[in-house]
Amino acid sequence: MTSEVVENEFEFYSKAEKYWKDVPATVDGMLGGYGHISSIDINSSRKFLQRFLRDGPNRTGTTRALDCGAGIGRITKRLLLPLFKTVDMVDVTEDFLTKAKSYLGEEGRRVRNYFCCGLQDFSPEANSYDVIWIQWVIGHLTDNHLSDFLKRCRAGLRPNGIVVIKDNMAQEGVIMDDVDSSVCRDLDVVRKIIRRAGLHLLAEERQENFPDEIYHVYTFAMR
Repeated sequence: MTSEVVENEFEFYSKAEKYWKDVPATVDGMLGGYGHISSIDINSSRKFLQRFLRDGPNRTGTTRALDCGAGIGRITKRLLLPLFKTVDMVDVTEDFLTKAKSYLGEEGRRVRNYFCCGLQDFSPEANSYDVIWIQWVIGHLTDNHLSDFLKRCRAGLRPNGIVVIKDNMAQEGVIMDDVDSSVCRDLDVVRKIIRRAGLHLLAEERQENFPDEIYHVYTFAMR
């Protein structure tokens, strides 16, 4: 658990903020030098998401989505704006959100809000989102903050809405990365946190066709 690897919570968060302030506001910067995997990532995410957007009595709506840890808006631009009427973005780095306004182009007019905030302090508006997308950012939250954030996300969902986490998974336990001040949890730890937040897993999928040298990446849908 993060309590075993995070010695100083304040330092854990402030060091991460400092790290991202020095990262280029580009797709390659957002993906840690792996910009070339962006299309593979987006295409898989689209297929995963569309199974919930298809017709049916419990179909997830397409009115509004929230992109958490949005950076410059890579996911907002290529995944969420093509599928949803409006999108909100939240990220701790102000420069990324400023860059997003030009990176998103004309379609960026449908981004309603740019929230500059760490997820540990962010509360989605209640009963507002069809999809809350959380990608490559849960490692920047302690277990308690992640569980509490997911509870707030649950309250932010519209009827039939879903929360999606897509992130790196460790082989075993919790691994600390001192460079960007983040943790990587194994599948069991993540599932436990999801359950602790009162969310029910609807689907879980391993990302295919990523480079062998990086962590396995999994996508979870829950409500």
